Amino acid sequence: MKQRIVTGVLGGAGFFLFLWLGGWWYTAIIIVLAILSYREYCRMKEIQLSSPQGIVGLILVGLLLGTSMAEQGLINRTLLLQAPDNILTGLVLLLLLTVVSRNRVQTEEISYLFLGSLYIGFGFSYMLQARMLSEGLSWSLLVIVMTFANDSGAYFIGRKWGSSKLWPSISPNKTVEGALGGLLCSIIASGIFVLLRPELGNFLEILAVGLLISIVGQIGDLVESAMKRSTGTKDSGTILPGHGGVLDRFDSLLLIFPVLHLLHFI
Repeated sequence: MKQRIVTGVLGGAGFFLFLWLGGWWYTAIIIVLAILSYREYCRMKEIQLSSPQGIVGLILVGLLLGTSMAEQGLINRTLLLQAPDNILTGLVLLLLLTVVSRNRVQTEEISYLFLGSLYIGFGFSYMLQARMLSEGLSWSLLVIVMTFANDSGAYFIGRKWGSSKLWPSISPNKTVEGALGGLLCSIIASGIFVLLRPELGNFLEILAVGLLISIVGQIGDLVESAMKRSTGTKDSGTILPGHGGVLDRFDSLLLIFPVLHLLHFI
């Protein structure tokens, strides 16, 4: 527990510093986190990042991040394709590998990498886009603080009072009580946040966002749990003592930011 808290405090402080600095500082940490997440994703399936298929998948992640960077004027837009064309380019290259490798690269592996590239690429891409908004720092803080409140509430309340399993076939340690505790903590955090930054929206609007973030965040957590279960992996990595890997820490946010974008909240 002590190790988990120390890692969380130090890692969180470092991340919030880059978030506050914004611009290329935040972009740089997002790129690093995306690469580490993709590496962990590959290792769960025992795929080497340096393999041809691993490299192509990483290129797709880079193209999706690059599109967001171009839209914000950080790099030259003419150097990149539009997002749909980037996806198509990645898919074609991965499919070509099945032929070029004489079927040593299986379609199952290609499907796994294509899904992971979109999951990680879009997730971090929309995290980056959110920070570039006029109130991007406040919105990013809002989402991350609510997610932290949700995760912490679910973890501690689940440990203390959890008895009813939420989805044992995917994540045997998660409980209904923990999920409800996370939801409550997220709503409380959103209420406090809107009192401090009322310009973000009216009170009920932000409470609704808090509710949405809690639900989507817990689904994002279950999505990564399902991925780990399918590959027989306990943690995505070991880079964060007490927490596991980067994917284990950012799984909720990788789904929350794209969903908020789809619903035009950010």
